[in-house]
Amino acid sequence: MRAQLETLYRLQEGDLQRAGVVLADAFRQDPVWTKVFEGTGAGDREMGAWYESAVRYCHKYGQAYATSQDLEGIAAWVPGDLADVTTWRMLRAGSISTGMRMGMAVARRAQAMRPVFAQLEADRKANMKGRAYTYVMIVGVASALQGQGHGRKLLRALIEESQGERVSIYLETETQQNVAFYQGLGFHLIRQVHLPIVGLPMWEMAREPGP
Repeated sequence: MRAQLETLYRLQEGDLQRAGVVLADAFRQDPVWTKVFEGTGAGDREMGAWYESAVRYCHKYGQAYATSQDLEGIAAWVPGDLADVTTWRMLRAGSISTGMRMGMAVARRAQAMRPVFAQLEADRKANMKGRAYTYVMIVGVASALQGQGHGRKLLRALIEESQGERVSIYLETETQQNVAFYQGLGFHLIRQVHLPIVGLPMWEMAREPGP
């Protein structure tokens, strides 16, 4: 049941910094992350390091893939029991180097956003209580290549794997148009939440393994 996964490129250590750059570009217009880092002066270097930290975490504790070695699109996920991003786990994943490149302004803003992350974590635990699942931490496609099927290819490979392992998939999305995209792949909407501090919505979704 890994045929589609084997068509993807599994990220190597040397790819992770470049993956962060691709994701920073992919999320450049994202409403939530734009609001989170508003006024920090974060540029490509700082935001690339921020997204790289998420990919590093999944590279260490789960899986991180791209559509090819050109890194057109990237998806990274972890087992549900490792979805809580603790300080110790981040350190083991190599977050010291990314933290230094993020800069103090971004680090302080991330610290201030802890209530946002705490709400999403609490929701995830409640929504998936008692079930084995995979948590999609991040998925994005370079802005110039969006709409060409790269994101769908990544997610179909994950869906195939989850079907074989009989586990659910859980994710959040920051844009309403993505809700329909994920529903087209078999995800259902659990609920729309209103994030504290940033004052914006987010949609929590899951996909159950089919027959």
